Amino acid sequence: MAEHPAAARSPRVRPARRLTLSEDVYETVKALIMDHGIPPGDRVNIDALSRELEVSPTPVREALARLESDGLVRKRPLAGYTVAPLLTRAEFEELFDLRIVLESAAASRAATRAPLAARERALAEASAGVRMDGEDGYRGYADFMALDAHFHDSIAELAGNNMLRESIFRLHAHLHLHRLHFPQTTAGSTGAEHEAIVAAILSGDGDAADRAMRDHLVSARSRHLAAFE
Repeated sequence: MAEHPAAARSPRVRPARRLTLSEDVYETVKALIMDHGIPPGDRVNIDALSRELEVSPTPVREALARLESDGLVRKRPLAGYTVAPLLTRAEFEELFDLRIVLESAAASRAATRAPLAARERALAEASAGVRMDGEDGYRGYADFMALDAHFHDSIAELAGNNMLRESIFRLHAHLHLHRLHFPQTTAGSTGAEHEAIVAAILSGDGDAADRAMRDHLVSARSRHLAAFE
């Protein structure tokens, strides 16, 4: 299995900022993985990364532990960390099939079981819009991805079922394995679809919320599938 020198992977890597060292190392290594600066399946060279980021190996190891929980790297005994492989098309479609089942149910529950005040409070922040910042690669859509994840998690929380929420969170995190192929033109479509979901949940109409979430995820799946063609 190949192991690439850190300096040869990406010209955009920069030394970590000292004021937010742990978070900055995590985001920097995550960006490398999302942009294939460290290709899928490759071993992560902790010493090379720490030299390149001008930090000790400790925050790099901490970052990799977090990235393992994100599903972006895997740790094997005596072999260290390797970057997780990309999803196949079949795996990706199965993932969305499951998201449709779980998140449509969560939206319906959120509309019919959460108090109106809780729905208004949670969705007011979660439905805020964000634009792509124009930068190439992962950093160009990182904020969009974070807000999208927050939106879906807020609805899962309103559903009032912790196991359902945890299952949805894990599935959404796995979308990061579809890295480097994120459709850069989906912000407008996603925003309009989110607005329809919010309206249905705030109206208290469980069936409408189910349909709005289902329509959103079916459309999102179609947009992402273009990357496999």
